[in-house]
Amino acid sequence: MKRRDELLDAALQCFTERGVLGTGIEEIRKAAGASPSSVYHLFDGLPDLTLALLLRTFERLFSHQTKRVLATSTAEEVVLALVDGHLEWVLAHPDEGRFMYQAMAVELSAGAAEVLLARKMELLGPIIQHTARFIAEDGVPVWTPLQLDVVLLGPSHEACRRYLAGAALDPAWIRSRLPRLAWRSIQAELPRSS
Repeated sequence: MKRRDELLDAALQCFTERGVLGTGIEEIRKAAGASPSSVYHLFDGLPDLTLALLLRTFERLFSHQTKRVLATSTAEEVVLALVDGHLEWVLAHPDEGRFMYQAMAVELSAGAAEVLLARKMELLGPIIQHTARFIAEDGVPVWTPLQLDVVLLGPSHEACRRYLAGAALDPAWIRSRLPRLAWRSIQAELPRSS
């Protein structure tokens, strides 16, 4: 497990320095001080190592978001915590955030995409379960997790992507505006009381 984490840490370092498309497995191996046999004992190659790092990144991100969301007691608090939790984590972990956005822009193999989607749905389980009561009680739109992600986190993903790529966006502005904008987008879909 220690060697695996060392390789994942080295991969993150290399991806940060050279980008996902500019990094090879040999560079990661050297950065980790690992032998070729130890690398291929743990991973089937660069795509497998990249997937493992993506899984670890999403586990860390969703763990943070889950803690924030499960502490809420209204639909509005859920939306604000979900969006701000995402922004807070990505902005505090720029190397992992940058890697996540770069790696997700590269086409994954069908098998890797299935593994990643299944794990993400598993990680989102507690958030989905917690949110279900607000869908029933407050009339929050009954959308799939993907639809909710697009509506609630689409602007946050784009802002983080651009900020991490060097755009002149102020993180304080991002965090002060985007969670409220996400809540307004949900409010617009709530049933109107007569």
